[in-house]
Amino acid sequence: MSDNKMLARIAALLRQAEGTDNAHEAEAFMAAAQRLATATSIDLAVARSHSASRTAAQVPTQRTITIGEPGTRGLRTYVQLFAGIAAANDVRCDVASNSTFVYAYGFPEDIDTSHALYASLVVQMVRACDAYLATGAHRPTPTITARLNFQLAFGARVGQRLAHARDEAKQEAANDRKTAPGTALALRNKEVELRDHYRQASQARGTWRAASASAGYSSAARRAGDRAARQARLGASPELPGARARLPR
Repeated sequence: MSDNKMLARIAALLRQAEGTDNAHEAEAFMAAAQRLATATSIDLAVARSHSASRTAAQVPTQRTITIGEPGTRGLRTYVQLFAGIAAANDVRCDVASNSTFVYAYGFPEDIDTSHALYASLVVQMVRACDAYLATGAHRPTPTITARLNFQLAFGARVGQRLAHARDEAKQEAANDRKTAPGTALALRNKEVELRDHYRQASQARGTWRAASASAGYSSAARRAGDRAARQARLGASPELPGARARLPR
């Protein structure tokens, strides 16, 4: 399946997620979207393993993903959200020291998927956080502290949900007796190729962390962010066809 066809099918799943008020149905559609993305990525990895030559679209690449403007509060929480989504889709990230952008390393289809999921989920994260803060339930915790903690918890939970769906898809592929041997080898080769590309291209120094000691801690906001992420739906499908455009700030 081509990258464009995969994104179109994911868009159809997202429309279904957006069309239901049932959190369990939305969860099912979200998981299905991630499993589809993983299955497509596996198929492409197998296809590459049988290709005698490679095009530019069939090798790992690097893209710069803009997260926000310098000085914007809470950019680390946006980066964490993107990084969690990227990790579930075999994409590695280097983060700018001020969190205004990330370098994404991976195969084109995997970066496209990460980009599309982020474009939807970042809107949901901010919207859910605004709704929580409007209730006043975070008081007397400062608003910025509550926002940072809410969004950190949201991003962490979303990453876990997508990773679980990815693992299910990979297990299904591994259980397919007809294709399992070739699939395992293709995925291993893909992992090695991406690792080698990252080592050659990355100039990162040090370790990036989403949280900082100065941000403060709010257990109530963390719980609220975690609950919101458990119920999050993947966003409106019109965002998907533009997956190669700059991410929203």
